[in-house]
Amino acid sequence: MTAGTDLTATDTEETRIPLDPFVSDLDAESAALRAAGPLAAVTLPGGVPVWAVTRHAEAKKLLNDPRVVKDINVWTAWQRGEIAPDWPLIGLANPPRSMLTVDGDDHRRLRTLVAQALTPRRVERMRERITELTGSLLDQVAAQPGDTVDLKAVFAYPLPMYVIAELMGLAQERLPRLKELFEKFFSTQTPPEEVVATLTELAGIMAETVAAKRENPGDDLTSALIQASEDGDRLTDEEIVATLQLMVAAGHETTISLIVNAVVNLSTHPDQRALVLSGEADWSAVVEETLRWSTPTSHVLIRFATEDVPVGDKVLPARDALIVSYAAIGRDEREHGPTAGDFDITRESPHRHISFGHGPHVCPGAALSRLEAGVALPALYARFPGLDLAVPAAELRNKPVVTQNDLYELPVTLGG
Repeated sequence: MTAGTDLTATDTEETRIPLDPFVSDLDAESAALRAAGPLAAVTLPGGVPVWAVTRHAEAKKLLNDPRVVKDINVWTAWQRGEIAPDWPLIGLANPPRSMLTVDGDDHRRLRTLVAQALTPRRVERMRERITELTGSLLDQVAAQPGDTVDLKAVFAYPLPMYVIAELMGLAQERLPRLKELFEKFFSTQTPPEEVVATLTELAGIMAETVAAKRENPGDDLTSALIQASEDGDRLTDEEIVATLQLMVAAGHETTISLIVNAVVNLSTHPDQRALVLSGEADWSAVVEETLRWSTPTSHVLIRFATEDVPVGDKVLPARDALIVSYAAIGRDEREHGPTAGDFDITRESPHRHISFGHGPHVCPGAALSRLEAGVALPALYARFPGLDLAVPAAELRNKPVVTQNDLYELPVTLGG
């Protein structure tokens, strides 16, 4: 691939912080980003230079700033052909057209049509099914042989995947292959020769799903997207395919990480676990503090400046790229006070984080993710109140995914 040290970027005297493609120490990386100021010069895996917003207040402003857009054609490096089609992160930097990738009137149109399908009522209707799936998966957890269980493989991964598949109307037999494809889609280590093939196969599966739902619509979100209309306007097949892929990707990955990270946080903070198990704190507080302190989405790629944009005492240069570093933002002391680095489920104003985004592009699936975690976590600990990590937290292995705060596995003991 051509993306590498030959890439050009706006001249800066700052030392660029390379984002670790193996995510070996996300906390240290996030601390370094915050120390660099509200706008840090960073390098994405593959040698691609971008900027990262690292503080809460500045991120909120940028996420509402019409001068910072999703159109990749604004990016000088893209215009010059310096970003290769086999860059492992190309699917995140230049996804197909959906509400994620457009701004202004185009975004409002797509968001309005999607909102007709993804209604609060449709999400709430999933509660009973989520509860059923949770109970069934907990039975499987209890039936695992041996003293140690990989809770991610048996519980935290399948629950969100089954939920999003049912919500979107994806065939169950597709799920094993989708798991493999999304692993490659998000990974920084996908071989260049597999990048384009992965994106092509993912789009093909989504297109086949849309075609099947046009032929035989059901009570699912894909069918609702096909039927959605605003003054006679409808989503094109291309837009539905892109929206389906976006919602499946974000809809399961974020919730997996939320559940996994909550379990790790409670295991490494027994005083906080005691509070929630005794009823002195609510499970919703565990969810919100996990979203802030160990956000499932570490960095979101990519936005582009149409002109010079002041960010604190710095400037995001015109036609440069910006990522939003939520892992750094979640522990910003300017927003969350001197205890921002503490995991504390009794924290005041727990909803003040922006881990699901902010502004026009705020995550439309936030309510579903909160619902899943809000059902899964109390059920998990009601069934296994003595659940704990089976290895020291320092031995847990991060996946090589620059956008997700995720683990390869979550070995636990279930307790007595």
